[in-house]
Amino acid sequence: MLLLVLLTGATNAAATPAGDEIPTIKKERNHIRSGNKLYKAKRYAEAEVEYRKALQVAPQSSIAQFNLATALMRQGSATASQESKDNPMNEAQSLLENIVKSSSSRDLRGKASYDLGNIAYAQQQWQQAIEHYKNALRCNPADDHARDNLRLAQLKKQQQDKQNKQNKNQDQNKDKNQDKDKQDQNKDKKNQDQNKQDQDKEKQNKDKQNQQPQNQQNGQPKQQNGMSQQNVEQVLKAMQDQERATQQRINARQAQQQRGERARTNRKW
Repeated sequence: MLLLVLLTGATNAAATPAGDEIPTIKKERNHIRSGNKLYKAKRYAEAEVEYRKALQVAPQSSIAQFNLATALMRQGSATASQESKDNPMNEAQSLLENIVKSSSSRDLRGKASYDLGNIAYAQQQWQQAIEHYKNALRCNPADDHARDNLRLAQLKKQQQDKQNKQNKNQDQNKDKNQDKDKQDQNKDKKNQDQNKQDQDKEKQNKDKQNQQPQNQQNGQPKQQNGMSQQNVEQVLKAMQDQERATQQRINARQAQQQRGERARTNRKW
């Protein structure tokens, strides 16, 4: 149903617009009539030739331009690449735009705008389609096809805007999540680096302790050769006791010698 609606308006394009008097010449009219017969017979390429002949006779003929555009539209594709030189739709669109700008016929301008709306709709250019359909209704407010297609284009535009908004929100959330993941990764890396530094520092301290056998801590000898602080103190005390005992023996021996010498001196002979 949608395609039938969109194509309506081009099928009877060859008819002269009612309510407008467009001056024509005999040769132009003859070629247009011949083209119209071929067009109705769906011989669009041959109809195109006749419409071009009409334009050779009358280059400014709006009717010949419009009918040529409709014949080209039948041979082209609205969804093909607009940059393709072989797509007849591109020339048809150019002819229709020229009619909208320069034709003195209000009815023709309305039909050209309608067909431009159909082309834009097929290319999913919803905003452009809306503008073309509105222009067609300005020229002919009774054009129900333009009004129906306008509503369809507006609905498509609303759906597109909603989808674009959802995509934008998803992209923003994705960017936020990526930034958070990156920050977490940087934080983890920083923690890893700090842990490595602490481990290296601890290893250096241990190596330094092994290289200094008599390091001091809090004014007391550190553990050496596997001995605890208590064992070290016990050894020192034993050495002091031994030294004290030795000194006592020396003193006793000396005292004994002195007593012996005094006894010999006091002896009577």
